[in-house]
Amino acid sequence: MTSTAVAARDQERTRPRLPELRGPARKAVLTVHVLAAATWIGIDVLVAVLVGLGLLAPDPELGGAALLVLGTAVVPPMLASALVCLASGLLLGLGTRWGLVRYWWVAVKLAITLVLSTLILVLLRPGMPAVADHGRALLQARPPAGDVSFLVYPPVVSLTALSLAVVLSVAKPWGRVRRALSPRRPSPPRPGAARPRRSSPPARPR
Repeated sequence: MTSTAVAARDQERTRPRLPELRGPARKAVLTVHVLAAATWIGIDVLVAVLVGLGLLAPDPELGGAALLVLGTAVVPPMLASALVCLASGLLLGLGTRWGLVRYWWVAVKLAITLVLSTLILVLLRPGMPAVADHGRALLQARPPAGDVSFLVYPPVVSLTALSLAVVLSVAKPWGRVRRALSPRRPSPPRPGAARPRRSSPPARPR
């Protein structure tokens, strides 16, 4: 083992760690994580239904009511479930052997949760007042001021990413990050295998 590998191993051993989650504590955090993820997915399905009604309903009142509900009552529980899912995932990563960036599937899941939570805060939440105003205009038989066709993309993107996260949680593919990034070492010779003969140096002229 090289000196660099020994130093990295010693540094990892001496690094301060959070108390490990075991027994009931781990099961409780895992249950919260699964429930938050399931709630998040359910809200995304509800968003898809409301968007479909708001854009495709033949009755303007039905479409307006769907957009009004979407613009006023959906984003807060979605954001809450996303943050709970993120926080419980961080606890599970820091408190168990999986870590946060020790395995590829955990790192990708963490990236998915961070990106989707950021998109809710930065893109989806600021546009909800305009969506609610669009719904009120339809309910009051007024021409709506803006276009809400962009609402098709959030449920498609979120449901696809969350479905991928569920698959990663079940399959746990790709192995460890450090093993994939570290250079491969030559395998030791098998016992009983013939060693290559060294070529004898050429004879010196007399």
